[in-house]
Amino acid sequence: MALEILLAVLLLILVMLVVMTYYLRAVKLRKDEEEEEGKEVEKEKESVLSAQNFVYTSIVLVAVGMVVTLYVMLRGTVWEGHLMEWMNLIVRLMHITFGIAWIGASFYFVFLENALNRTKDVRDELAGNLWAVHGGGFYYLEKYKIAPQKIPKHLHWFKYEAYFTWLSGFCLLFVVYYFNASALLIDKNVLDISPLQGIGIGVGSFITAYIIYALMCKSPLAKTKWLFTLTGILVCVGFAFFYSHVFSARAAYIHFGAMLGSIMAANVFFVIIPSQKAMVNAAKEGKPLNPQLGKNAGLRSLHNNYFTLPVLFVMISNHFPSTFGNDNPWLVLMVITLGTAGVKHYLNIKEKGQLSVWVMPVSIVILLGAAFITAPEKPGACNSEVGFDEVNAIVQKRCVSCHSAKPTDDVYTSAPNGIMYDTPEQILAKKDMIMQRVVVTKTMPQNNKTNITQKERDKIRCWIEQGARLK
Repeated sequence: MALEILLAVLLLILVMLVVMTYYLRAVKLRKDEEEEEGKEVEKEKESVLSAQNFVYTSIVLVAVGMVVTLYVMLRGTVWEGHLMEWMNLIVRLMHITFGIAWIGASFYFVFLENALNRTKDVRDELAGNLWAVHGGGFYYLEKYKIAPQKIPKHLHWFKYEAYFTWLSGFCLLFVVYYFNASALLIDKNVLDISPLQGIGIGVGSFITAYIIYALMCKSPLAKTKWLFTLTGILVCVGFAFFYSHVFSARAAYIHFGAMLGSIMAANVFFVIIPSQKAMVNAAKEGKPLNPQLGKNAGLRSLHNNYFTLPVLFVMISNHFPSTFGNDNPWLVLMVITLGTAGVKHYLNIKEKGQLSVWVMPVSIVILLGAAFITAPEKPGACNSEVGFDEVNAIVQKRCVSCHSAKPTDDVYTSAPNGIMYDTPEQILAKKDMIMQRVVVTKTMPQNNKTNITQKERDKIRCWIEQGARLK
């Protein structure tokens, strides 16, 4: 009863906060009109903006509180699996949407910086300009060396894309891995730790990674690009190796991506936006502008740009078990990270109009190397005919505890991804997936929870190679 009351109270608070957003919006519009009339309302507008930020943050926190309360209410019931699936779907969609907006903005502004005309008919106060055409219209963009003499009233800030990408990603980490830590985060064959220990290690590693990165940016390493890059690669190797020896392989990949994403979001929050605010405030107050602030923000933005493709790979890696299912998942992860970062470097220098004959070929060779080292080993010979009855017995013993219309697993209360093996026809329809996940990559059962043996995997392989006949 207490949880129902708490949920009702949170719902009431949420409604009040939403109503308040409309009220604050009306106040802001009124202040904009007063400003147009020449009235001094800058401080009042800042107060309204602060109130809006507070309300929006409160809405997010209350919504999260409602979801957690609902989860506790339904935990252990038949509705738990349904709730988890819809939480996964909604948060994942939010994460992808915000991520597209953030990464798209990152790609665009790095392109803009690289493609600027810096010499022909450029005013002294400008760093460059660019003509562009898109969507049937022509655009003319100018970049100032520091800031214009008068800051425009309406200035768009690119920050919420980053914040909400990180926030939705962090929520997704909880929904998929931390709420089901014993099944998806922890692999006792890798390291026997408790779920709380695993969650603490994961969250703590993100903080540690940013501290190391921030210290690197402030150290003499930052003055030598190749040395900074090499050190950064070694640090990434260390984290990839660490994650793969603490968590399950899938969770290790996701934590590596979350680590890079956390550094990216922290760059925006701690360096890029504060630097931009300082420059805007100095321009408004007529004080001398510090060009180093812009350089610092630009450098962190460039770093974020190189992180984007490795992070995107990690976002889709769970769909490709040949990567995280390798005997050395950290090595595959780093090879793909270096290859995708190399591709981004090629795109960056190409946008500058520079010629490179080796960056793209080397990056492709690196990525092909990942495909080579993940290739399956040559299987042994099948010395006898394997019938479906033998395979079905293995599937019923090792797989249907999760993949069934009525799962008996202690975590999955509904069949993962809707895949069920209750009938011979269902097993036959998924034979290719079974071959990849059970035989080749050995990533199923999840963390080998049901203790399938190598002999059983070989029988499944032989049955599929012999034609996967039901009779």
